[in-house]
Amino acid sequence: MATRREFTAGMATAVAGLAVSPRALAKGRMKPSIFGGIQVGVQSYTFRAFDIDRMIAAMTSIGITSVELWDGHLDPAKTTADGFRAIKRKFDDAGIAVSAYCVNFKTDASDELLERSFRGAKLLGTSVMTSSTEQPIISRLDQWCRKHRVRMGLHNHWLGDKGFKGDKSINFEGPADWARAMDGRSKYMGVNLDIGHFSASDHDSVAYFRQHFDRIYSLHIKDRDKDADHTYRKFGEGATPIAEFLRLAREMKFRYAANIEYEMDEKDPTEGVRHSLEYVKRILLS
Repeated sequence: MATRREFTAGMATAVAGLAVSPRALAKGRMKPSIFGGIQVGVQSYTFRAFDIDRMIAAMTSIGITSVELWDGHLDPAKTTADGFRAIKRKFDDAGIAVSAYCVNFKTDASDELLERSFRGAKLLGTSVMTSSTEQPIISRLDQWCRKHRVRMGLHNHWLGDKGFKGDKSINFEGPADWARAMDGRSKYMGVNLDIGHFSASDHDSVAYFRQHFDRIYSLHIKDRDKDADHTYRKFGEGATPIAEFLRLAREMKFRYAANIEYEMDEKDPTEGVRHSLEYVKRILLS
């Protein structure tokens, strides 16, 4: 299975990224997918085989009102300002908010691409971005974060995955990698904590979340098992401590989005995401 890498703030910030369109609510669209005070969304890479319209239809059928929009669905290099506005209208009309814009920057990304990406996030209605990227570009990303007042969550992977081909010394897997990236950087540079990959890397996501809560700007929720390949599982069937983690997020009043990232059933993950949402809801409302 291809990985996302291969396919390619204070409260005001959080509220700006998570608010559901009043116009959509007035039309009688979905109720916000907020449970126990936690905004539950989906990383759009989950629907990597769908175009945006089909993804919106799937999300509407499931009842998810928040999306972390991946650049495989909206490439900043190919999208004008009007294009960003048009995509935002599609989500607004469906009652779905863009909680974060995910752009997986290469280390040699041009200034033009950085500018288009950060402006694009604002046009989508969010002040949060995420990225699967590498250490050499972090200082430049921090410059743009400060310029646009955008929080950046740096995404982690389990670097033992068979599909990983990069340089482990400059990628993000555990606490030491984030510590190096954030050392001397502004408050805008933070963490996009993928608890499935973190668990597969033999790290404690619950302890890390408790210790670094104020620098975590996005969550990816997935379940991986304890076998040699850390196989992806349906929520609740693997080894990732999803229930314990989400209860802590609720207790600590996490103010950004907790995004389901469902790696299985690539051609059509709709029912898997539906099951995942129901599992998350049961935890957060119990």
